[in-house]
Amino acid sequence: MGWGGREANYKAALIITGVAALATLPVHAQNAGLGAAGELVDPDILRVCADPSNMPFSDQSGEGFEDKLAKLVATATGRGSVAYTWFPSITGFVRNTLGANRCDIIMGYPQGDELIQNTNAYYRSSYVLLYEKDGDLRGVETLTDQKLADKRIGVVQGTPPSANMAAAKLMRRAKIYPLMVDTRITPSMAEVMIQDMLSGVIDAAVIWGPMAGYYARKSGAHLAIVPLIREKGGQRMTYRITMGVRPSDQQWKRTLNAFIKDNQAEINKLLLEYGVPLLDEHDQKITQ
Repeated sequence: MGWGGREANYKAALIITGVAALATLPVHAQNAGLGAAGELVDPDILRVCADPSNMPFSDQSGEGFEDKLAKLVATATGRGSVAYTWFPSITGFVRNTLGANRCDIIMGYPQGDELIQNTNAYYRSSYVLLYEKDGDLRGVETLTDQKLADKRIGVVQGTPPSANMAAAKLMRRAKIYPLMVDTRITPSMAEVMIQDMLSGVIDAAVIWGPMAGYYARKSGAHLAIVPLIREKGGQRMTYRITMGVRPSDQQWKRTLNAFIKDNQAEINKLLLEYGVPLLDEHDQKITQ
């Protein structure tokens, strides 16, 4: 059974809300160069740690946007191929992958977590509110909007928006979706929430943006995807996503930072193809 983080709650909710789901990384020397004794980065193969069933991020089929991004990184850094260590997003993910030197990079990790060393952020996104574009919620941009007062809203248990919904007195009618989901055998909760909304079980849903954008597009329905950037108080809704490396790998981090800087336009294009709601540092939407 995986964390709800198998669906980015692991990557953007559990970690950010302070749930210490993973063991601390081993301490390594900080002054080694790339490929030197203390920096065990493979110079020929991009060794990636990833969840085998976590669309739209990663998947053994190679269809996730992090899988596509890994290929870009491999090419740009002169590595001939990409090799995966697959491990579900559960307790011990970092310890059993990056921390055990079985791989050299986690392709998507929220900025500020202490378990890994973050690169510079390569995208910024937020939790979003989803509802039918032509329905009676048209124009709603915040969880405090009175149009939501009598609506049934779907939210994943324990994620940051649930605190804001509680403050807005929306949890009494909310439908709570489980945090712990094994997406190898059951659908993503984002996909289930959208199906429930289209069938009238719920009126709206609050979902982590990259998942919402991907599954909304997959549904083919006309849905409004509204980044929750106007919330006042409560939990923050926007997060920067980085690549994660070992604390020892300083030169590797610099190499990846240079890749991000030089390829940001191509990275944005890839993310937008998957429907990821991209925000700049001023909360303006990035559309190209």
